[in-house]
Amino acid sequence: MEMERLGEWVFILGVVIAIISGLAFESLQVSDSTRYIEIVLVVLGIAVGFLNIKDKEIFNFLIATIAIVAVGAANLDAIYIVGPYLAHMVLYIAAFVAPAALVVALKAIYSLASNKS
Repeated sequence: MEMERLGEWVFILGVVIAIISGLAFESLQVSDSTRYIEIVLVVLGIAVGFLNIKDKEIFNFLIATIAIVAVGAANLDAIYIVGPYLAHMVLYIAAFVAPAALVVALKAIYSLASNKS
């Protein structure tokens, strides 16, 4: 399997794990299982940062990451019935994309620093 396809599957897997974990937050609570889920999401996020995001996509990816983190800061729990599920899904998605954003931002900084124009 080529790296681009692998990157796509890693991204899909990360989003699916984040959504399922957000929907199952009541049964998970804070336990070893949530820590393992978060570790898996961080590792997948790092992989996405290395495999998926090309130079021309850096700006859009970082803006999208900022938007997700901003939504995570909103009080989604206040939304009747579905709010807590949405809040946890967004938190898990942020845990997935934040490490990818770190990798992408570091790649962008390196690219800017290494250009000798």
